[in-house]
Formats: sequence, structure tokens, C-alpha cells
Amino acid sequence: MQDNITKLFKAIADPTRREIFHALVIATTALSITQISNQFDMTRQGVTKHIKTLEDAGLVNINTQGRERFCNANPKELKEINKWLKFYEQFWDDKLGSLSNYLDSKA
Repeated sequence: MQDNITKLFKAIADPTRREIFHALVIATTALSITQISNQFDMTRQGVTKHIKTLEDAGLVNINTQGRERFCNANPKELKEINKWLKFYEQFWDDKLGSLSNYLDSKA
């Protein structure tokens, strides 16, 4: 089973999935899979597969109303990636600070 961060990176690795997610974020309301599909030059089935990957990562919530399925963005899940990146940002800040201190001591 994939951990959450792996699912998130997999979900946002594809440009089409990023576009779908972005469309849902800026829509500020639920969009049907049909509405989303109409924005892309691919089959509804192809869009549905991308949405499923986003849903598996927790970036999209799907609700069924009658025969239609509606999607909402859940951007809060991106905080996991932000936390992951902050660790490495701090790591490199520390390393560059150490290098700067070393170079200053040699000057």
C-alpha cells in the first residue's frame, strides 16, 4: 500500500490531473464529471481515471446525486507535500549556512 505522500505526488505528477484539480479549485463549487470532461480533449472514461487517482490521494471528493457524480477539490491535502518540502528547505538552508560560515572563517 502506498503512503499518503506517494499518492499525492503520483496524483499531481500528471499535467492533466493538475489541470483537473486546478479547475475544481477555481470553480469553488462541485462540478459534474461531464462538466469536467467537456473541458478536456479526451474521453469521459479517461477523465474519470484521472479523477479516481485524485480521489485516491484525497485531493478530490466525489458525491453522487441521482445518475450524476459531482467532484469537489480538497486542497488541504497538499499540506502534506508542503511539510515534506519544508524539511528539505530547512536542510538546505542549514547546509548553505554552514558553507557560508566555513567560507567566512577562511577569508
